[in-house]
Amino acid sequence: MTRVTQGSDAIGLVLARPARMLGLEPFFMELIAGIEESLSTDGRSLLLHVVPDHEAEIRAYRRWGEGEMVDAVVLVNLVQDDPRLAVLRELGIPTVVVGGPQRALDGVAHVWIDNAQAMRDAVGYLVGLGHTTIGRVSGPSALAHTQARTAALLDECAALGARGVVVEGDYGEESGTRATRALLGRGNAPSAVVYDNDVMAVAGLGVAHELGLSVPEDVALLAWDDSALCRLSHPPLSAMSLDVHAMGVQVADSVLNLLASGRPTSSIAPLPRLVARDSTARRRR
Repeated sequence: MTRVTQGSDAIGLVLARPARMLGLEPFFMELIAGIEESLSTDGRSLLLHVVPDHEAEIRAYRRWGEGEMVDAVVLVNLVQDDPRLAVLRELGIPTVVVGGPQRALDGVAHVWIDNAQAMRDAVGYLVGLGHTTIGRVSGPSALAHTQARTAALLDECAALGARGVVVEGDYGEESGTRATRALLGRGNAPSAVVYDNDVMAVAGLGVAHELGLSVPEDVALLAWDDSALCRLSHPPLSAMSLDVHAMGVQVADSVLNLLASGRPTSSIAPLPRLVARDSTARRRR
């Protein structure tokens, strides 16, 4: 049962990730900026809390619920059978989920992203350039959007007669470096690599240079979530571009609509679009 808003005028967002990543990865800063921009028009603010894991995140929700510190919560980075959803339902805190494995979720408002279709678009683009072995440096495999992208890459590669190879990372620079070395250092190495974020893609670009590989002639690189890092790298990185700030505004609007009506609704974020730059080109045979 959803409780009646208590008038704290605060919306909670807990990020279970290393605090250092917030300074490196633009995605959440852009999302937060969009959320705050829309909330401020209604006289509300965002209460941000950074914790190391989901257990600490759940403890934060219980403190917020017991103290009636927030009117609603924005929930990100869903995992399969996510325990946080049950806790938030138990506490009766209105919830808006960002992303997730399916288009509709029971009892919560939802801003859904079609990660699978975006990955199919990325694979189709690379196969169209003549790449027959495509690597992927993913985010943590427990995340629902990681699973959706990985499954889509492998399925689309199989459908188009290509081969997909996946190595897991954690969105950080070091994992991007390790994963790229694992992909490019093997026999029958991929001629194209798709990264789950910009930080790992820039790290992968550095590895390609260290190995004496020319980008894009020897290996093509494609990042997820376009950013200044992608645009300023050398060569500039092709990217799946999502207007993250606008999605933050959409998330905040969903929160405000939920608080006004008490009825959870589902909406779809615009599909990420491919921005081709100098890091991708037709495969050199």
